[in-house]
Amino acid sequence: MALELRQQLKLSQQLIMTPQLQMAIKLLQLSRLELMETIRQELEENPALEEIQEGGPDASEPGGEEIPKGESPIIESVTIKERLSEDIDWSNYIDEYNSPGRINFESESHETPGFEPFLSRSTSLQDHLLWQLLMTAPSTETERIGSLITGNLNPDGYLDVSTAELAATAGVEEKRVEEVLALMQTFDPIGVCARNLTECLLIQVRHFNLDNTLVTDILKDHLHNLENKNYKAICKALRVPMEDVVKAVNVIRGLEPRPGRQFADDTPQYITPDIYVYKLGDEYLIMLNDDGLPKLRVNAFYRNAIRRGQEIPASAKDYVQDKMRSAAWLIRSIHQRQKTIYRVMESILRFQREFFDRGIAYLKPMVLRDVAEDIGMHESTISRVTTNKYAHTPQGIFELKYFFNSSIRRVHGEAIASASVQDKIRHIIESEDPAHPYSDDKIAQILKEQNIDIARRTVAKYREILKVLPSNKRKQF
Repeated sequence: MALELRQQLKLSQQLIMTPQLQMAIKLLQLSRLELMETIRQELEENPALEEIQEGGPDASEPGGEEIPKGESPIIESVTIKERLSEDIDWSNYIDEYNSPGRINFESESHETPGFEPFLSRSTSLQDHLLWQLLMTAPSTETERIGSLITGNLNPDGYLDVSTAELAATAGVEEKRVEEVLALMQTFDPIGVCARNLTECLLIQVRHFNLDNTLVTDILKDHLHNLENKNYKAICKALRVPMEDVVKAVNVIRGLEPRPGRQFADDTPQYITPDIYVYKLGDEYLIMLNDDGLPKLRVNAFYRNAIRRGQEIPASAKDYVQDKMRSAAWLIRSIHQRQKTIYRVMESILRFQREFFDRGIAYLKPMVLRDVAEDIGMHESTISRVTTNKYAHTPQGIFELKYFFNSSIRRVHGEAIASASVQDKIRHIIESEDPAHPYSDDKIAQILKEQNIDIARRTVAKYREILKVLPSNKRKQF
């Protein structure tokens, strides 16, 4: 069979995403912090893009130059006016520059700042332990072993490697590592450098002079029964009354299972809402949060250079035009992003009006398709808009995804949102008797009495979402 080349004319339809559309989709799914970072990066890389400074020259002011429609005002040159201060100590100034040597004059009214304000981070767990080790005047070998131990602690303060591995790394006997480890287990915070949970709790019990008591017996041999709250098995095995076991359990509850927690350097990430929803009378006002977002425009110098036909090399002209095109796309994409977010929030407000008026119990079932059909957009666009976007409402701060819930059947009447069912389960568990907590079956029966038809396994799933323990672990004596 011979192979040959042929030319064939074929007409077909193909979806091609333009660079402008790609940028718009990218900006649409960014969170507020990611958007600000993207804008700052573009300002650094694109010379044709500039930020409008507050209080800058405005063409709308009297005497301003008339600017064509769609053009940005040209930046005026900045004049710096300096004036010498009238309270200069001229005698010190003349003496300093006329003296043969270097003389420093310090005013008594200005104190030298202390060292503490310049610290950039708090003390870590490793630094805190090494400081305590150095206070014991250790030998060089002890200091090296202690440094290896602190370097192998996890954020909770537990030792992640065995003493045999530490001994091989340090080139010493394992017994020597055990001695240094025993010393460091007496350091603050209490329970640090333990190899497991039992050892951590026993170190704390020993510190409080409760060694060789019922507390230590429970920790050594019955930690699994304690986890499952099987107090009867503990009473039977240790042959002690229930009252003594409950007292010992209350002591164990006061211990710290993660001693390194107080030195954790995880900074909390505070949520900044993208949208504010205010209630004014019987109506709601939607406001986009533009605080902190730079106001952008195309640089007038490059725009005028291209428009006036100045002599610019072809390569430079192509570069400037590309950067100006990129800057214009970014500005339009940001405006389109803000407009889309506003329309989506407006649609959510129409569907969930009762939630905004009366609270979470009145949240209605809603899917992305409902909003997409309401504002004439695709479901994927609504999904991107509602990702990592938060709204400040009269009921609190919620992610936009929160308003989209699956429906749960009622025995009689309309369906209810799954988030409302989860809130009802939380209230039922909060109102239960701690000595006789409700089982999942019992919660399902209570919900059925409230006109909500839900299975036991669904109750268990929602309880896990709420991070609530099962009934046998919620029981308190």
